[in-house]
Amino acid sequence: MRCPKCGSDDTRVIDSRMQDKANAIKRRRECRACSYRFTTFERCEDPIEVIKSDGTRQPFDRNKLLVGLMRATSKRDIDLSTLNGLIDGIEQDIRSKPFTAVSSHDIGDMVLKRLESIDKVAYIRFASVYRDFKDIDEFVEELNKLR
Repeated sequence: MRCPKCGSDDTRVIDSRMQDKANAIKRRRECRACSYRFTTFERCEDPIEVIKSDGTRQPFDRNKLLVGLMRATSKRDIDLSTLNGLIDGIEQDIRSKPFTAVSSHDIGDMVLKRLESIDKVAYIRFASVYRDFKDIDEFVEELNKLR
């Protein structure tokens, strides 16, 4: 692992801990050249394929989903660990199925299902982009479902 500060590849692991219900390992590292300390995460590489609405396929990118969730929850009192937990739950649900390809529509539904119990404003923000509301009536209809 290269040091993000000086670029040296002479680093050592100081501490390792299981994260996310044993789906990841968090490692605290130290560069032997400059003594800079940093954290890395290791996750199991079992690729999930996302089938987009136009039929194309691409690898599941948890960071892309996290960015969308961060936009939906901006200026809301929701911490990053909650969002990461939400994504971990979605990944776990997908991996528990016998196939590793999932439609983007199914992922969006999983996100909305979880966001509804976390924060209703974030739910509406995410739904407005995910469901691509065409007019105010669709927006109001979704609000009425939440009531």
